[in-house]
Order: sequence, then C-alpha cells, then structure tokens
Amino acid sequence: MPTADSPDQRMPLTSRREFISQLSWLGGCAVLGSAAAGFAAGQISAAEVDLSTSDHWNQWRGPQRTGFATRSSTPDSLDESHLQTLWNVPLEPSYSGPLISGNAIYTTATVGKKTEHVYRLDRTTGKKIWEQSWEGAISVPFFAKANGDWIRGTPALAGSRLYVPGIRDLLVCLNAETGEILWKLDFVSKFNSALPTFGFVASPLVTEKMVFVQAGGAVCALDPEKGDLLWRSFEDGGGMNGSAFSSPFLAEIDGQTQLLIQSREKLAGLVPQTGEVLWQIPIPAFRGMNITTPVVWNGCVFTSSYGGGSFLMKPEQTSPGQWTVNEVWKNKVQGYMSTPIVSGDHAYLHLRNQRFACIDLKTGKEAWITQPFGKYWSLVAIGNRLLTLDETGELRLILMTPEKFEQISSRSLKDNSWAHLAVAGQEIAIRDLNGLTLYKWT
Repeated sequence: MPTADSPDQRMPLTSRREFISQLSWLGGCAVLGSAAAGFAAGQISAAEVDLSTSDHWNQWRGPQRTGFATRSSTPDSLDESHLQTLWNVPLEPSYSGPLISGNAIYTTATVGKKTEHVYRLDRTTGKKIWEQSWEGAISVPFFAKANGDWIRGTPALAGSRLYVPGIRDLLVCLNAETGEILWKLDFVSKFNSALPTFGFVASPLVTEKMVFVQAGGAVCALDPEKGDLLWRSFEDGGGMNGSAFSSPFLAEIDGQTQLLIQSREKLAGLVPQTGEVLWQIPIPAFRGMNITTPVVWNGCVFTSSYGGGSFLMKPEQTSPGQWTVNEVWKNKVQGYMSTPIVSGDHAYLHLRNQRFACIDLKTGKEAWITQPFGKYWSLVAIGNRLLTLDETGELRLILMTPEKFEQISSRSLKDNSWAHLAVAGQEIAIRDLNGLTLYKWT
C-alpha cells in the first residue's frame, strides 16, 4: 500500500484534467498540458506538438520521454561534411545521458571510484561553467564488472533545477545555474532499504508538483522544491533482486492519467497523485532483467524483456476504480537495454541477440529483423528517421519504415558510447566513457 511520513503529506486527488494541466515542465522545459498527455497516449505525432522551447533535451529519452527529438528532418549523410565535430571534453566514466538546454550541456562522472561529479558545460565552447560533487560509489558484483562501477541514471532538468540520481540510491537537486545543492535524499538511510546491488539505474521523471523515482526499494513521489516524501508505493525490496532497471512514464490510458512502472518482475499502472496501484501484471525475465521503459500505443502498453519476450498489455477500467489488464499478444523476440521507439503502428526495437527489429503492434509479428549490430543501441526518432548509436560508437541514420530495414548513412565515432544520445536543434551530444563530444549538422 502507498505510504507517506504522515497522511497530510499526500497530495489530494484531483481531476484528470487538473492533473494533466500539471504535466508541463517547470520553466517551460517540455510539452504543455494536454499535448503531453495526448502524445503519451499516441494521439499526437512529434511533428504536431507545439513546444515552448524546441531546442532542448532535458531528460531521459528527450522532451516527451518518448525518444522523439523536436526537429523533424535530418541531412542524408553523417559524414564529416554534414556532421561536424564542434568540441570534445575529456571526462571520467559515466553511463548517464547528457542534457542540452539553452547554452548549457549537463553531464556526470564517477571520479576516482569515490565521488560523483556533475558538470555544466558551455554549449558553444565546451568550457566548464561549474562542477559539483559528493561521495558516492559502489562495487557491482563480479559478474557485472564489465558494466563498470560508475553513475548510471540520466538526470532531469526542470526549470532552474537539476535532479541527479546518484549510484548509492541518492537523489540530489541542484540549482542548474550555479550548481548549488538545494537538497539531497538518501533513500537507503531514510527507508532502511537495501543498497541497490547494481546502483540507482532508473531516471527521475519531474512534473510541476512531483518528482517520481524508482528508488529505495519502491516507487516514490517527492516534492520537487524540498525533496519531502509525498508517497511511497510498489515496494520491491531493493538490493540484488529488487531495485528497478526501468524508468517511469506518464500516460493516459482508458481515460485516466497513470504512472507506468516496470519493476524487476512486474508492469503496473499507479495513480500519480497517491501511488495507489490500479493494475499490475507479471513480466517474465531472466534474473529480473526488465530494463526497457514501458511505451504506449493505442491504449496498450508494450514492453520487452531479456529472457521473457515481447508483450502488448491492455489495461481497462471495468467499473469506476476497478481495473483489469490482459495480454493482447506475446512474441518470442527479446529486448535488452534499449527502449523501443513507437511510430504509427510499429515499434522499432534492438534485441538481446543484437539484431534490430520492427514489430507490428497490431499483430505482434515482425515486419523485419536485421543481422546483428552491437550489444546496445540508443535510439532517437527525427521525423521519419532513426538516429541510433551502438556501444562501439557506430552512429547510424535509418529510415523508419515497416517495409524493410534501410540504412541511409553511418559513421564510426568514439568507442564505449553506452550513454543515451541527446539531440537538440542541429546538435548531437554523445557521452562515451572517456568524455563528451558535441557534433553539429550542417
């Protein structure tokens, strides 16, 4: 059941329309109001969303948290005459995706296997504007050592505040202009929860009145101004077998705005204002490797797990306050770490077997599957094209069509590029394990 420090800390239940109006980011950092809900429900295309600020990438998977960039077209080539290197800054390792906003780029690093650092860089020059740090490091189990001991989650930028997930289950709120620490919440200390064996992996989701995180062996909602707990729900025990790998997503399903959550074992929809669990369903996975962020299509939720397969689930409200969820179809193809892009009636998904697939969401059948390409891809949709980056630094431009796999261009960049791409305006920020590089389309 949802819990809070005291009953009066819970936010009152508001109407769906009132809550949707809260979905704009602080300071106009993302899509506004009903447009955000419509996009999440799959009713609005990326090209139709009117952004107050189009030149930013402010959180995990971009402004709408769907993997769509705000620009609608790309050049036809990734070669040096079309994609130029602006600057490179050497940094110690991080898996966090970079953020771009205004004339700033934000990135993280684990330094000396002891401290976590956050940097604000000048977008034009790469010069360091400020640096903040705190103690924070873990040693992951031997069987995961190849994945490193450094910071993982992608921060979220909302107005003048930057929310950074530290690997030891710590959320730090910074002044984005100065780097001053405004508040910190140590989930392990506050809830006496088990330290996540693989670190704080999930990326925070911020609305005007709440910060949602999968941390402290549960799902938590915090006050974005003070860091106070509003509610805590959907406990998973943390440690080795709990501690989510996936990240939360807000969507409207069957007329109700929901916080979609994927734990190591289950997919669920929660009431954002209270943490009440509306529905939940098991998602089979090898050792709980449910890593992808849930995505929404036509009132259904699509997910894919390592060792489990791909699933389309349909939650429905059978009567006021009563929900059921049913499996629409299952496909044997297995995702891994790459959250899919949904465009039209198809999902574009990088698989555990390193192949890339287009899945027909109406039928669950593969439209096409490619040869193997790398262990991991980050995916960004730009109009009818996909910009993809694998861990070896191979950048690809792919036509997004169910007809066939069609690669338009490719280019080899820096190896060990595990962090998610960031695309804003004409620029692409790529964080490899040794630094951050900014590129510009011409």
